Amino acid sequence: MTPTGEVLISGASISGPALAYWLRRSGFAVTVVEKAGALRDGGYPIDIRGTATEVVRRMGILPRLRDAHVDSRRCTFLDADGSEVASLSPSAVAGGVEGQDLEVRRGDLATALYGSVRDDVEFLFDDSIDTLDQSGPGVDVTFHSGRRRTFDLVVGADGMHSQTRETVFGPEERFHRYLGYCFAIFTMPNTFGLSREVMMWNTPGRAAALYAVGDDDELHAFLTFHQPEPPIDALRNPDARRDLVATVFADAGWEVPAMVGAMRDADDLFFDTAGQIRMPHWSSGRVALVGDAAYAPSFLTGQGSSLALVGAYMLANALATNRDHTAAFAAYERDVREFVAMNQALVDNGGARLFPTTARALEQRNTMLRGLVTMPSATPRPAHSALTLPEFAPMP
Repeated sequence: MTPTGEVLISGASISGPALAYWLRRSGFAVTVVEKAGALRDGGYPIDIRGTATEVVRRMGILPRLRDAHVDSRRCTFLDADGSEVASLSPSAVAGGVEGQDLEVRRGDLATALYGSVRDDVEFLFDDSIDTLDQSGPGVDVTFHSGRRRTFDLVVGADGMHSQTRETVFGPEERFHRYLGYCFAIFTMPNTFGLSREVMMWNTPGRAAALYAVGDDDELHAFLTFHQPEPPIDALRNPDARRDLVATVFADAGWEVPAMVGAMRDADDLFFDTAGQIRMPHWSSGRVALVGDAAYAPSFLTGQGSSLALVGAYMLANALATNRDHTAAFAAYERDVREFVAMNQALVDNGGARLFPTTARALEQRNTMLRGLVTMPSATPRPAHSALTLPEFAPMP
């Protein structure tokens, strides 16, 4: 295979369009299939840090993302009755670099990525992959719409609950590492006068946060709680998940009762468990995975989008520099796996800092936060920049 083959990418969120951009740079013909009917806009804020910042700079979209930077000014932690524990800069909490790291709405990043490739890449919205057959010289794909096509390679960039991964590698439970938390995310009216800030309320094993992205009339609301085993019924049943969250927070103070009421009425509620995807291999034959589909680190690390961007760059570069896809996929794994492992390891630190599960752990966390108020800004976490990007292989 030369870098003029045809590649199908499943997923048009972050890693998919990023991969499409770099594959086009090296001469591949790229098709992206996305089950949603259109590009998903809006969404909660995500971070772009360290090595990933260099990826978006090389793509030419860094100025646009800087313009979209949320620029949160403070993160205030509250105790059970709503009184303030500590108020810090977001970078002190996350271990980021103020002035270099980016925080943007997920939809703003997706739109910037899409804009960089929409004229050069075929997008198939409102469709998905039904079957993959690798018995021939390529990958024969049957789409949900009924169309059939053959590609040289297929890449699953379809998120943590990847259908591509399930089709080729097997059920998600083989690779999913449950981290002991459930979370509900939704939007609600900003009746609190919050602006460019986060307020987080904690009791042992429970947290509620209100996130004002700008001066909007809308807030992103988060309700997170410790759950030793995944709540299977709630994951399958929308009514059960609302009831579970309401029950867990039934006696909560601060503004939590209003948040639970807003959750009941929210038409954009997203409920899931915190987890990671850990796989021994990210490819099988002519099919590979990238981003959350291969190595979701969980929101507790704050590195999901950054891993997606870096992984897409490294996979495309490996395919551009290795004529054989088997060698390319091996190089991709060899060069990225340690970076992934370092960032997935941040999860323990993230869980302890944001969601302590015992009274003692919560008091220790609060003591640590009070200490950070008087300390200089945190140094960046080494994992964020642990990978040096190679120069991208030019189009032949």
